[in-house]
Amino acid sequence: MAAEQSLRLVGFSASPYVARARVALNLKRIDYEFVVEEFGKKSQLLIQSNPVYKKVPVLIHRGNPISESLVILHYIDEVWAAAGPPILPADPYDRATARFWAAYIDDKLPAQSSVLFNDQADEAEKEEAKVKLVQVLEPLEEAFKKCSGGNRFFGGDTIGYIDIVLGSCLGGLKAMEVISGIKLLDEAKIPRLVEWADCFCSSDAVKGVIDVNEMVEFVKLARSLFQGAANSTAN
Repeated sequence: MAAEQSLRLVGFSASPYVARARVALNLKRIDYEFVVEEFGKKSQLLIQSNPVYKKVPVLIHRGNPISESLVILHYIDEVWAAAGPPILPADPYDRATARFWAAYIDDKLPAQSSVLFNDQADEAEKEEAKVKLVQVLEPLEEAFKKCSGGNRFFGGDTIGYIDIVLGSCLGGLKAMEVISGIKLLDEAKIPRLVEWADCFCSSDAVKGVIDVNEMVEFVKLARSLFQGAANSTAN
């Protein structure tokens, strides 16, 4: 990888939003320091670097902080345009299309995922959430057919913007399958997306970034912290 002085990424590895920055930097073959935040706590570095939202990820380049995962993807693609494949398409319409689907993913997926992560949800609620989540994924199946041009990724021959945004959610989706026992990436309904997911996860830029087992443990930790906070409030 190309060495880059004074480049740090603040976050924790189970975060899908942090995964986006990690995959993008790997794709561009840029070395960086990963500054690990403890989930549930906010370090002074994080608060100073992102005083508005106080959230990860934050990319710190030459002392300048860049926040929000999609903003970071744009920054990486522009600063290291000559390193590795482009993340965003060159064509203005294709760029607009990629941004549309990225916004769609961030708007729709988290809303349906929360129920399947909720250990208090009953079977009927989980089944309803599964149906709604598959309905969210089905338009992405059609988008993949159009955007990929018959290739392995939304970005064509290489991983691109939509691939990174949706691919960062795969750890959570697969963890939901493990936790809920419900199959979400169903070959019968979204066969191209299932095939794409396998290609994405097997890419060198993604290996070591998305870990399903780690995500399952993260969900268990998050549940215990939230339950502890709820009990504390109730008392």
